Amino acid sequence: MSETAQHLAGIRRRLAGMLYESLLLLGVLSVSFMLPHIALGMIWEIVLPGSLLVIHVFLVMGGYFIWYWHHGGQTLAMQTWKLKLVSTNDTPPTLNQLFLRYLLSWPSLLLYGAGLLWALFDRDRQFLHDRLSGTRIIHAQPPSPNGCN
Repeated sequence: MSETAQHLAGIRRRLAGMLYESLLLLGVLSVSFMLPHIALGMIWEIVLPGSLLVIHVFLVMGGYFIWYWHHGGQTLAMQTWKLKLVSTNDTPPTLNQLFLRYLLSWPSLLLYGAGLLWALFDRDRQFLHDRLSGTRIIHAQPPSPNGCN
């Protein structure tokens, strides 16, 4: 087994990290989305159309993920679960890879999780958006040779 394959994060750990990430995103979205829109409504009595609200959420979440992935390869949830995003050659991903991964993760999740189910059939158990963007999620601290962490 290759050294890279030995420290790839498992599906359960990545899914648990995603669940925790969704809880953290509630806080991020409440500060960066809800509060400004509540203020717009209360102060200027403006309600933006739904399409602009969706674009705002897309941009806020994109900014959050891409910024954290670009600055260390880990979001807050990934730090907790000791996960790290890297390129397939174990180097930091390029900005193009990060943007592509973020864009591809939307259909991967919204099409009934098809991109996540892909991991059940992928040779390295990678999600489809990782496979297509040339990234992978690894353990932030690879297991020691004696099996103890």
